[in-house]
Amino acid sequence: MNATLTLDKAGRVVIPKTLRDELNLAPGDTLALESKGDQVTLRPVRSSSRLRKRRGIWVLSTGGKMTLEDTNKVLQNIREQRDRDNLGNFR
Repeated sequence: MNATLTLDKAGRVVIPKTLRDELNLAPGDTLALESKGDQVTLRPVRSSSRLRKRRGIWVLSTGGKMTLEDTNKVLQNIREQRDRDNLGNFR
């Protein structure tokens, strides 16, 4: 995507909604900024964990829309892995 953006008085720019949706960006997400010469690059900082707390609620980030069935399968797998990890400490 190519776009021309304008800085506001505080030096902020708005990332167009189509690009935010394409990159699965949401309020509170972190972006890494790199500058080289007259170029500025923004990159999403992705957590290694798919579970993140947003406004006090745990949210599973998948990068796309999921059906209820898929959501339940992913959560079950995460819980089973957590249980295996926790039980490994007591064997």
